[in-house]
Amino acid sequence: MTAGSERKMQAVVLAGGLATRMRPRTLTVPKSMLEVAGRPFVDWQIERLVASGIADIVMCIAHLGERIREHVGDGAALGARVVWSEEGPELLGTGGALRVALPLLGETFLVTYGDSYLPFDYAEPLRMLEAHSDCDGVMAVFKNEGKWDPSNVVTDGAWVNRYEKGVDRAVHPEFDHIDYGATALRRSVLSGASSVVGQPRAAGFDAVQRDLASRKRLRAFVARERFFEIGSPEGLAELGRHLRTRPRP
Repeated sequence: MTAGSERKMQAVVLAGGLATRMRPRTLTVPKSMLEVAGRPFVDWQIERLVASGIADIVMCIAHLGERIREHVGDGAALGARVVWSEEGPELLGTGGALRVALPLLGETFLVTYGDSYLPFDYAEPLRMLEAHSDCDGVMAVFKNEGKWDPSNVVTDGAWVNRYEKGVDRAVHPEFDHIDYGATALRRSVLSGASSVVGQPRAAGFDAVQRDLASRKRLRAFVARERFFEIGSPEGLAELGRHLRTRPRP
């Protein structure tokens, strides 16, 4: 990837969920605005993306999304260029949110979640996607072995061979990796006539990932450091401890 294309890398942050596990706090505060180590989570997340060379960011918002938008604005204070995609009053799920954002998306982009903080180079899945024409996506995965969240990926280190949620590892121990929370994707996956996100009311983004894996079109990038998420009080506390002991990017 050339220096010029590096500057144009794009991320899509899916930040429209209801965050039911964090209620009652998230009845009035969107998850992205929850305070972690003295700052709103979204500041840490955008700063991490920018440190990886991804300054162009599409924020997909819904529930209390205006609070996030008022705080972040155009992203300039965080070194980013942020544009906004709003689902409207009816939640469409992660797949539907991507479909709505389609006019804002480039030919390739990185999809991540509004509650994920990933201590790795977010640009690596995009670089891998650009380097390999034999795939339509690259999923970052981590050898979780069910430790922090249920493992859902079978990989040989190069490809995502299977992706399934809710698998019993006692029966299927081969599921020892987990979706890390960052997947590089080609725009054609969403815009094509046969796309599983062909309708705004489509299933979640996981349906796209599962479809690509089943057709051997989803490569794997193996991350080496554990992921963090703020979808639960325990996760929020763990990330706070991590950030307080690490230098900022």
